[in-house]
Amino acid sequence: MSLGLLAAIAALVLVLAVAIARPRNIPEAAVAVPLALALVALRVLPAADAWAELRSLAPVVAFLAAILVLGQLCEDEGLFAAAGGGMARWSAGSPTRLLTAVVAIAAVTTAVLSLDATVVLLTPVVFATAARIGARSRPHVYACTHLANSASLLLPVSNLTNLLAFRATGLGFVRFAGLMALPWVLLVVLERLAVGRYFRTDLAMASGVDVTAVRPTAPAAAGVRGDATSERRPAAAPGVAAAVVGVTLVGFVVASTMGVDPAWVAAAGALGLAGHALVRRRVTAGTVGRSLNLPFLAFVLALGVVVRAVIDTGLSTAVGALVPRGSSYGALLLVAVVAAVLANVVNNLPAILLLLPLLAGHGAGPVLAALIGVNVGPNLTYVGSLATLLWRRIARAHDSEPGLAEYHLFGALTVPASIVVATSALWAGLALTGGG
Repeated sequence: MSLGLLAAIAALVLVLAVAIARPRNIPEAAVAVPLALALVALRVLPAADAWAELRSLAPVVAFLAAILVLGQLCEDEGLFAAAGGGMARWSAGSPTRLLTAVVAIAAVTTAVLSLDATVVLLTPVVFATAARIGARSRPHVYACTHLANSASLLLPVSNLTNLLAFRATGLGFVRFAGLMALPWVLLVVLERLAVGRYFRTDLAMASGVDVTAVRPTAPAAAGVRGDATSERRPAAAPGVAAAVVGVTLVGFVVASTMGVDPAWVAAAGALGLAGHALVRRRVTAGTVGRSLNLPFLAFVLALGVVVRAVIDTGLSTAVGALVPRGSSYGALLLVAVVAAVLANVVNNLPAILLLLPLLAGHGAGPVLAALIGVNVGPNLTYVGSLATLLWRRIARAHDSEPGLAEYHLFGALTVPASIVVATSALWAGLALTGGG
């Protein structure tokens, strides 16, 4: 093993360790950016290759920035609070009905606004909604984290991993969604059945909370911060946010047929909703700017450079020996399994960055199978995706952090079956439509 590869692997391990542990709440970028620069300065990765990697990631990061703003504005406009109220009313006090509603809302939120919106914005609302009807929160918040990962298969915009892989598939927006539709539906149904079965005792018992004493999910749950001006803000208008999201989704489809990068559409949606919110004084320019989360965007770029160094110094050769060629059922399943294992070893974002160069030129099937692995696989362990780590912090803040044994046991019971079911559905879709 070369010194360059050792240095690159050490940098990747350190970057991921800080991202997972966040000691003293240090931003991920505070470690990732200096290490990426160090790898370039030490010529582990040539500067020209690092610059090429940054340019290739720029459209993806621009899209991510727009989605972060759009998701936060949807929260500020009360869209998630309205969803919480709707779930509470539909459940009629039944924890089982609430679980069905949570699964449906989480699946749609993940597909349209990305998995981060489900974890960061929807999960707190689910905690509040469960308390509102006197239900135990555990099965419902577990559904949020599992659907945040597995339900991110549907659209190219549902997950950062999808965006990275979208161009490599050579597919249009509609074709991508068409091939992933059946795997997505089956996974959503499977997650509902699995959570309902595993947590059947929790669903059969009330939490002991006095429902009459629980305040309804209020604007605070929708992202209105408790500052001095909150009470003077106009009432939330979730209908406007929902309309903007719908128009933006249609824009993605139209833009795909015209060869327009989805980042432009996401930016237009974010700017439109931001303008509406600023005029109504729901938000300030400062809060919109902070929702960009520039440190996290810098982290994504730096992580891309570090992973590129790992790939170019030799790891791609070792992983490449494990990755089969072709779109046979066995090949697709093996690609998905390798991708899932990598996601749980190095996190799903580095995993897809590592796999894409190895799968390029072999058709859309292997790339989509890799997405199944890196999107569903992270439900197996905490380190599988950054979204899962964020969910763990939110659960801890609500004094509901699950034990490691329980989380990993539930993942072990669901992930293998989910990968087989989703890959089988993908293979059937490719076979019926002649794709590959």
